[in-house]
Amino acid sequence: MSFIDWAVLAITIISIVVYGLWKSRGAKNIEGYLLADKELPWYQVGLSVMATQASAITFISLPGQAYSDGMGFVQMYFGLPLATIILCKTFIPIFRNLNVYTAYEYLENRFDSKTRSFTAFLFLVQRGISTGITIYAPSIILSTILDIHITYTTLFTGGLVISYIVYGGTKAVAYTQMFQMAIIFSGLFIAAFMVVHLLPEEMGLVETLHLAGKMDKLNAINLSFNINDPYNVWSGLIGGFFLQLSYLGTDQSQVGRYLTGKSIKESRLGLVMNSLIKIPMQFSILLIGILVFVFYQFNTPPLFFNKTEVARIETSIHAQEYHTLEAAHKNLYEVKKNQAQTLVQAIKNHEATAYIDQAQQELHKTVIAEKKLKKEATDLMTQNDSLADTNDTNYVFLTFVTTYLPVGLVGLLIAIILLASMGSTASGINSLASTSIVDFYKRFVNKTANPQTYLNASRWATAAWGVFCVVVALYAGQLGNLIEAVNKLGSLFYGNILGIFLVAFYLKQVKGSAVFYAAIVTEIFIIAIWWNDLMAYLWLNAIGCMLVMLISLMMQYIQNTFSKVR
Repeated sequence: MSFIDWAVLAITIISIVVYGLWKSRGAKNIEGYLLADKELPWYQVGLSVMATQASAITFISLPGQAYSDGMGFVQMYFGLPLATIILCKTFIPIFRNLNVYTAYEYLENRFDSKTRSFTAFLFLVQRGISTGITIYAPSIILSTILDIHITYTTLFTGGLVISYIVYGGTKAVAYTQMFQMAIIFSGLFIAAFMVVHLLPEEMGLVETLHLAGKMDKLNAINLSFNINDPYNVWSGLIGGFFLQLSYLGTDQSQVGRYLTGKSIKESRLGLVMNSLIKIPMQFSILLIGILVFVFYQFNTPPLFFNKTEVARIETSIHAQEYHTLEAAHKNLYEVKKNQAQTLVQAIKNHEATAYIDQAQQELHKTVIAEKKLKKEATDLMTQNDSLADTNDTNYVFLTFVTTYLPVGLVGLLIAIILLASMGSTASGINSLASTSIVDFYKRFVNKTANPQTYLNASRWATAAWGVFCVVVALYAGQLGNLIEAVNKLGSLFYGNILGIFLVAFYLKQVKGSAVFYAAIVTEIFIIAIWWNDLMAYLWLNAIGCMLVMLISLMMQYIQNTFSKVR
């Protein structure tokens, strides 16, 4: 990057951290540190909820997901509006009226201590690992830009977030996230404009979308039902509904955001704001990935986008084989470029359908040949190092930004991705600390401490979880596409946790022991399904939730029957 890019990056990051620390000064007790004194307006609640979800993974992996597989990923959010209605009707009023710090406090009032502890434990496991993955994502950026090992950039990015969240708590998270989202939205518009601007003169937005459609990338709606396909309307409406309901309703990283609202109304408005903006936002980010895909039909991309893995193969005994593949790749892309131009011109000239179909088929043959070359390249990498990261979708958008965008914009877009990471990571660590202190420390370690002791313990818990997440981040490179990895991990636990809460809300006849053992049985069953790859991961959310409810009812019935016999 140029000096100007570095200046833009540094000024943006420093300004936001200083602003968050300044606005969050003066936290005197645990309520101020963990819940920002419950004084935030609805728009800040909404932006905080959005920023918690919009991690660096979103801006790094989502364009790469679209580049590789098209727009289908957006379907996983189709269940969000219905989930929001239920959250506003049931979850928010219950949590707010009980004046809880975490969602899991409610479970002890409704069931018992062991059910609360088990649910909180499930949350800590999945959120701790997921937050570690969100730290890894921006480390990719710095590693690529600075050309240094990703271990050092992981330690730096993790340390940066830990430093201000330990001091400022939830207020620091909320105020920095509001600033972050304003910059992020601006950057998205700029990125989309620049991709279209850099395309050939004959390629306007309409022509770009026509070409993307002919190359099967505009698959935003898939009506076919296939339980092994993670992205279709049915998995999005059903599995996505349960995933979103559990994530927003039972994950403390989200619950903690809307518990900071001034009132039930403010919290509800914040969630509705998130629901109205989330799907268009994700669609826009995926569309940017599609635009980058079309751009690379007229500009030769790297054979493999991850420069670190390329550097390793180029210094190995397989270097000459890889260079041969690179040369074949470049020649193939010259053919592909001509074929893409022919197809676009045929569409613009309204040529006969048969002629357009023939041009499309020729282009598809070249795409198949391209994939074969890439498979040979990744096989070489695996042969050279069995632990090589052969999924490079996380590097697609980053490569485009650092290679083709003008001076100044590179620094801004890199800053946006780092800011997104800081926001979601801070929320994750903050929620882990909240749950650790409220659901475990205050109950089992120190029940009668003064407010200052709990405040100090919250800061120590924040630092400890920050270190844990950094350690996870150091091992996150083998997970493939990061946004899929996070959602798959969440799907192992979210359905189960949601089922516990729905039993608590709606099945009043079920008691603590029944739901506790039902949750354990369900978790074992869900992990077994995932381990044997029996279905697409989104369905695990629905199945986990339904199993907890069904098994709870059965166990309660059996327990009641035995009680009567005695």
